[in-house]
Amino acid sequence: MGSKYPPSLRVCLPWWALALEAAFILVFFFYTSYDTSSKNQKTLMETYRGFQDVTVMAALGMSFLASSLRRYSWSGVAFSLFLLVLGVQWALLVDGFLENVSTGKVVITLLRYRDLATMSAVSVLISLGAILGKANLLQLLVMVPLEVTAFSTMRMVNRRFLNIDDHSNMMHIYVFSAYFGLTVAYCLSRGLPSGIQEKDRTATSPSLFAMLGTLFLWTFWPSFNCALLNDPNERKNAVFNTYYALAVSTVTATSVSAWAHPQGKINMTHIHNAVLAGGVAVGASCHLISSPWLAMVLGFVAGLISSAGAECLPVCFNQVLGVHDTCGVYYTFSLPGLLGGITYIVLLTLQISWTKNSMTGYQVLYSEALRMAVASNALCLVFSLVSGFLTGLFLNLKIWKRPHITKYFDDQAFWKFPHLAVGF
Repeated sequence: MGSKYPPSLRVCLPWWALALEAAFILVFFFYTSYDTSSKNQKTLMETYRGFQDVTVMAALGMSFLASSLRRYSWSGVAFSLFLLVLGVQWALLVDGFLENVSTGKVVITLLRYRDLATMSAVSVLISLGAILGKANLLQLLVMVPLEVTAFSTMRMVNRRFLNIDDHSNMMHIYVFSAYFGLTVAYCLSRGLPSGIQEKDRTATSPSLFAMLGTLFLWTFWPSFNCALLNDPNERKNAVFNTYYALAVSTVTATSVSAWAHPQGKINMTHIHNAVLAGGVAVGASCHLISSPWLAMVLGFVAGLISSAGAECLPVCFNQVLGVHDTCGVYYTFSLPGLLGGITYIVLLTLQISWTKNSMTGYQVLYSEALRMAVASNALCLVFSLVSGFLTGLFLNLKIWKRPHITKYFDDQAFWKFPHLAVGF
């Protein structure tokens, strides 16, 4: 019996992947070096703990969150890890070269590895939620450098031309990644064959693993939101506000899920996504909020939006727009991310009104920050949609796949099972 594995994986994937890794090794050999400066041991350990938190959030949280499909759980976890490690290597080089164009040399520090590389690579894992099950691993491998480059370029433009600080710059990751992934999914998922609804479902065990990913993300989200803040008070505010927003979105999502069901039953798919919406919504403004009640209101609204989106938007996306959003990226990251961007702009506007009658210098400063924030959010949407559309068109080329391959949402297309008949 002939193999049912896609020819692109059997023939092309090893060569492309190993060639890319060999190129990484050569570039790291000639153009990178470790930071040799001596640092305070306490500061180093604090940075390392932050690095651990972000890495656990990305490697465990995002990977297991993508394991909910009952016939695609292996690929959801393993593909996420594969893309993460590729994305970290590429992001370290791209961000380093964009930051040091004149010297052409990248100095690797623990802070750069955590803040620029790992956090930038998370953008790929967020986008993967919209594409999962509709692309083979070779297509995903090609997508990694394209998306990380687009995201890093957008951040560089924001930093150099709009003077956006690193924290606000990185918090665009939610909206950028969501719209990038949805645009790629639009290019890939148009004309999905009928009869695949049976595969695109969750089961008890995969959903439990996905809930494990949700728990990891929930636990470490405060570390992600405060990673690029240097002021101790801002970091403290970010941690507290993220926690309160996550807590309220969890209660809201559970309650709304039970209310939406005729028999009052809770939908685990809603819990996977909506409990995280508070952390997304509060990300951009977490350091500006001085009282917990506002963070709690954001968590409440984000939980409502995400729960309602999980209930209503899949049908609208699939039938009206022709976009198949596998893991609910739109109502998990995009809508709460937009809410967070609007909140950030509103807070800056309120600061302008508070300084209207005094402190003219501060009023000018806040007015400039407000204009830059609006421009930065618009730039994020444009970059994500344009780069996602171009990437989707590129991944649709026949060199990455064969037209007759229809192994959607199926681990069997990519993995060797000891007992192939069991569970399939």
